[in-house]
Amino acid sequence: QVQLVETGGGSVQAGGSLRLSCAVSGSTVNNYAMGWFRQAPGKEREFVATISWTGGSKYVADSMKGRFTISRGDTKNTAYLQMDSLKPEDTAVYYCAASVAGLASIYQQSYESWGQGTQVTVSS
Repeated sequence: QVQLVETGGGSVQAGGSLRLSCAVSGSTVNNYAMGWFRQAPGKEREFVATISWTGGSKYVADSMKGRFTISRGDTKNTAYLQMDSLKPEDTAVYYCAASVAGLASIYQQSYESWGQGTQVTVSS
């Protein structure tokens, strides 16, 4: 059974940084595309960033460009989200997702497997 585990969430003051990690386990597949999404209280889940299985294609949501960076680990089934210059409006539960198709996608329906989410809280 495929499992995704996110780590690295927490509380930080505005202007600070956090690095989220996501690891896929329980699968012999090693060509997952990875995505990050977030859901703030009372809002729908939204796209944050995605990276293809090769790492050659990356996309970051416009509102986070220049502040958030997505990357892959040395092992293919890991991904990171570096978040800098955090703002209170970045407060949300952040979810990692994996797509066996291997293609970077901004769409939630492209992903078959999801993590449980990790809380990020940014105080002003």
